[in-house]
Formats: sequence, C-alpha cells, structure tokens
Amino acid sequence: MSLVVLSFLPIFIPFTLFFGGWYLGREKTKYVAQKASRLSFVLLIIFLATFPVSYFFTDAWQSSILIRHTALNQIMLGLVTVMGWVLISFSRNYMAGQANLNRYYRWLMFTLASVAITVTTNHLVIFWLGWLGISLSLNNLLTFYADRPRAILAAHKKFMLARVAELSLFAAFALLYQQYDSLYINTIIDTAVAQSSAGLALHWQEQVAACLIALAALIKCAQLPFHGWLIQVVESPTTVSALLHAGVINLGGYLLLLFTPVVAQSSVAIWLLLVVAGISTLASALIMTTRISVKVRLAWSTCAQMGLMLLEFALGLYELVLLHLLAHSFYKAYSFLNSGNAVNDAIRLRLSSAAKNNTQSSPTNKAVVPNAQTWLLALGLSTAIVVIVRILFGFDSAFSTWWLFALALTVLIVQWRTCEHSPSVVYTFAMGVFLCVIYAALKYATHYALPTYSTHTVQAFSLADIWAMVLFSLLFLLSALLHYQVRWRAVRRLSIALFAGLYLDEWLTRLVLKFWPVTLPARTKQQHHETTNNQPSLKP
Repeated sequence: MSLVVLSFLPIFIPFTLFFGGWYLGREKTKYVAQKASRLSFVLLIIFLATFPVSYFFTDAWQSSILIRHTALNQIMLGLVTVMGWVLISFSRNYMAGQANLNRYYRWLMFTLASVAITVTTNHLVIFWLGWLGISLSLNNLLTFYADRPRAILAAHKKFMLARVAELSLFAAFALLYQQYDSLYINTIIDTAVAQSSAGLALHWQEQVAACLIALAALIKCAQLPFHGWLIQVVESPTTVSALLHAGVINLGGYLLLLFTPVVAQSSVAIWLLLVVAGISTLASALIMTTRISVKVRLAWSTCAQMGLMLLEFALGLYELVLLHLLAHSFYKAYSFLNSGNAVNDAIRLRLSSAAKNNTQSSPTNKAVVPNAQTWLLALGLSTAIVVIVRILFGFDSAFSTWWLFALALTVLIVQWRTCEHSPSVVYTFAMGVFLCVIYAALKYATHYALPTYSTHTVQAFSLADIWAMVLFSLLFLLSALLHYQVRWRAVRRLSIALFAGLYLDEWLTRLVLKFWPVTLPARTKQQHHETTNNQPSLKP
C-alpha cells in the first residue's frame, strides 16, 4: 500500500506547488511569504521521507502511463523540491517590503510546478506543455521590476528565443510520434534502444527529430549566439537569477539525457552539439575573465558550464552530464544568493592585503609570473596523476574531460608553486591524487543513477575527442596569456574583444528592438508621474 501511495508523489508535489501558487496569488495579507515558506518546507519533508523507498523501487513503476518512475526522474524531482525550499525561504527576507509579493510567489511556484511536471511526466504532450509553462511563468518573474528597460529587453529576448525552442521541440515530438506511433516517452525510448541493439539505422524522421532536440537544448542552455538574454536578466531579483541559473537552464541537459537513445544515434546532432557547445564553452569562459560585476560574471560562467555539459553529452559521458547538472545547480544557487556579500568580501580582502603589505619590508603588488620550468613541472605532474587514476578506475571512454581536469590541476599547482610558502612536490602530488580520485569516484557513482543502455560511446583520441582536447588546450593557453601576459599587443586586443562579448549579441538586440521596442509600461509611467507630483516642492 505504501508503494502505491509513493507512486503518486511525482503528481502530488507539482500539483501542490501549482495550487499553492494559485492560492497565494489571491492572498492579500502580509503572511503570504510565511505561508509559502511553510508549504515549501512541508513538501521538502515529504520528499525526503519518501525518497529512499521511491528511489530503490523505481523499476516497478517504469511503465506508468503518465508518470515516468526512474532514478533520474526522482533525482530531478528532488532537485526541484530542494531548490524550491531554498529560494522561497531566502525570498522571505530578501523580498520583504516589496510590492506585489503575492504576484511574485504565485509565478515562482508556478515555475517550480512546471519544472516538476516536466521532469516527471511520461507523455510528450504534457512534457511540452510543462516546457511551455516554465517559459511563460519565468517571463513574469523576469519582468517583476517593470521599470527597468534592460530587464524588459532581456525578457523580450528570452521570450522570442523560447518560442523558437518550443517550436523545435514540438516539431521533434511530432516526428517521433509519426515514427513510433506513441506519445509515451518510455515506449519511444525502449523502441529506439531495441533498434540500436539490432543495428538498425535511424530513419530521416528520427534524424531530424534528434537535431531539433539538440537545437532546443542549445537554446535552452543559452549557448552562443543565443546567450544575450542570460547576461541581462541579472536585472531581475537575485532569487529569480538563482532559480534560472540553478534550475531552469539545466533542463537542456535533462532533455538530452531523457532522449539519449534517439539523439546519440544521430551523428549530425552530436556534431551540432560538439561544434556549437564547444565554441560557446571556449568563448564564454574567456569572456567571463574580463567581467567585474559578480552577477554578470556568474552569468557568463553559467553559459560556459552549460556548454561544457552539452559537450560532455556529445562525448558520451552521460554520468558527467548528470553530475555536472547537480553540482552546477547547487553551486550557482549558493553563488547568486551569496552575491550580496561581495562588497563585504572585497573589503575584507583589501584589509587583509593591506595588513600583509604593512608587515613586509618591501611590499609589491606585482603578480608572480611563473617560468617555463614551473609550467612544465605542473603539467607533467598533473598529467601523470590523471593517467594513473584513469587506469586504476578502468575508464576507457573519451580522454578529453580527463585532459581538462589535468589542465585545471596544472593551474592549481602553478598557483601553489608561485605562492609565498609553496608546498613540497610530494604534498602537491598527494593532493592532486586526492582530488583526482574524488572526481573519478563521483563519476563512477553517478553512473548507477542512469539507465543501463549505452548507445553512444566516444573512444579516446577519436575525432570528437581530439576536437574537445583542442578546445580545452586553447582555453588553457589563452587564459594563461590573459592572466600573465596582458602587456602583449595581441593579448590586449583579444582582451578588448572579449570585454565587448566578441560583439555576438548585437544582431539579436537589433532584431528584438526592431520588432519589439522596449518602452516603459503605462502603469509604470503613471506611478512615476504620481510619485513626482507627490514629492514636496523645493521652491520657496
């Protein structure tokens, strides 16, 4: 009996969020924030109490008609529930005193409900409606401050691009229905797996559907050149930015994981992800280094991280996609919600630096530039660590992500070796092994949360793997030059271009302003006029 009750949990949580948002939207009292916080906490307790049973007994429910019971869906539902509780609890103090709080909580809960429906449904139509509901609900949150033109412009961009992604997804689902004669996701996936096992090639409908799904994922994850809205939505409340970066934007990765048996068999879709997401990762990570604003820097970081997640999918590293999705969600939620302490952190760092310089006999503000010997030692040490750990764990898939880890470890070792009290080589090697083992263990453990089928495996040093390694190497080289050799003329020119965002968003901005000019709403103008008239006159 308890298992039957648990089987309705994926329906209970989104519908409770939906009706809670409807009720709070009509509430006019000052206790709306308190009621929203209590509701999110109750849902969190219910999920945590039932998650162990629902997670380990998912196999018995995988054939549900409208609900998809898998470990992946349970994890995604848990992510939505936890993030909902965190954001609503944070909003209780952050949004205190704001006007239209009932409107804010209504659309926040509608967005969470739409995400929960999308990640738990087993029906193509309901999935698409949930995908549409996420975009429409989020648009109301992005325009919460209607008197900010940049926020309105970003919302307009997001609205137009979202319609393109939704049309692409609708066309893909229509083609899948035509080919498989079913609207149920589990039937489509099982049939695609059976065809792959039998060595049958995809029909043209499946090929086109795979490319359209990949395109929808690229737009959803704000990959270049469809990224401008993501950078400008920082004008919205911080909690909305956290919701977007920690949850909504990750749905592109979930979409690909859900339809892996279809997308992974299309070489065109895979190379579309490899090229677009790969270049977006490289460009966004470099542009991020030129930003000063904390929230804008985090936004560019999200663009780069989403590109890396899609690149991992194209390389057949599905466990890394899920691990990246979860880690990025919690990291970005914390980063955005903690962004208000950036000023205090900067003051604290400045004071500590000043105290340190006062105690030194010859203080200097120049950064230590590592020599070639330091770079070679760090690169050789990190590469050896990565190769040893990879062999010990028995991984035989793409090597490019391990190469990326080796390059990141190289930067860390160089920083250690150039600090005032540099650690020994033995300590550096031990810490490198420790970090690499943690990475390998997490990668190995996440594998069990995904389905057992494997339809796309990229071998080490294949063409796709080499492409990714070249991109990661370029990122490593250009980042080092921007950090240590900015006095070079070519590096300065590159820095200027990166500071301008490589001028990639201008075309979309002009297009949006042409068809949808940004003007202040009439009610905002009226409020501004009334406020001006009500101000006391300074004339004698």
